[in-house]
Amino acid sequence: MTVLVTGAAGFIGYHTCQRLLARGEKVVGVDCLNAYYDVALKELRLSHLAKHAGFSFVKADIADREAMAEVARANPDVTAYVNLAAQAGVRHSLSAPHDYTHSNVEGHLVMLELARNSGKCRHFVYASSSSVYGANTKLPFSVDDRVDTPISLYAATKRAGELISHSYSHLFRIPTTGLRFFTVYGPWGRPDMAAYLFAKAIIAGEPIKVFNNGDMRRDFTFIDDIVSGVVGVLDNPPVDEGAAPPYHLYNIGNNKSEQLMDFISLIETSLGKKAIYQFEPMQAGDVKETAADISAIQRDVGFAPTTPISVGVPAFIAWFKQYHGV
Repeated sequence: MTVLVTGAAGFIGYHTCQRLLARGEKVVGVDCLNAYYDVALKELRLSHLAKHAGFSFVKADIADREAMAEVARANPDVTAYVNLAAQAGVRHSLSAPHDYTHSNVEGHLVMLELARNSGKCRHFVYASSSSVYGANTKLPFSVDDRVDTPISLYAATKRAGELISHSYSHLFRIPTTGLRFFTVYGPWGRPDMAAYLFAKAIIAGEPIKVFNNGDMRRDFTFIDDIVSGVVGVLDNPPVDEGAAPPYHLYNIGNNKSEQLMDFISLIETSLGKKAIYQFEPMQAGDVKETAADISAIQRDVGFAPTTPISVGVPAFIAWFKQYHGV
């Protein structure tokens, strides 16, 4: 199988490519290497992927129709798509909204058109987010819940991607699956994410910003578990039975919501250094708690996360210290 993975130089994209390559798949990676965070980290991830004979890379923006059409022409053997490229970050969407509609809406549509026009797409898998649950208060969040109250533009663009995908699955019978990721962390993580920001500040002896005065919970999900879900889903495309479109939507979480302060405490222990706390009110676009109902993906794919934060956080810190030479 040849898989086109977008966002290949990103956190989840890198690990997904590694897993696919390790089991012998051919992977075509696409990434625009934008400067949202340190490009050197993205390039280092790519350098590891490049060691695999089955990996090829194209630097391109998924919203660039001509560039992506050329990728398709150059790789006619692609039969599966994993669209992980996106402009990430709830808070950044407050100041750079057009980045989100460009990548998460227009780029997503371009990728669906690529799959549609290939004529041989066996499965189109894409990244959504737990942010789509927005102002929902019922926990845990279920894929059967209504999600029409987004509280950030980021969330709105990810929900738009789900709706566009459903329409393509209905109209063109493309087997399509969306994955709502819950607070992913682990080695090679993004520098703008909580675990990385906390570790960097603690080592530097700088205060860490803790929002809502620390009264927050998250369904922290380790990267290895996320990738097991992505690849498991990829291997199990929805079946077109003629009536409903061949379309699935799943939560991927750790199935256990944790106190933010417990997460920070594990980072402190792993670093051997206490944090300086700077408590802040809740930020615009943020939510107090997330918790994933993963019963659907457990039932259909056998997904079973195995990494508690007591194991995942030390693994992340071990990588962090090595990467930064601490």
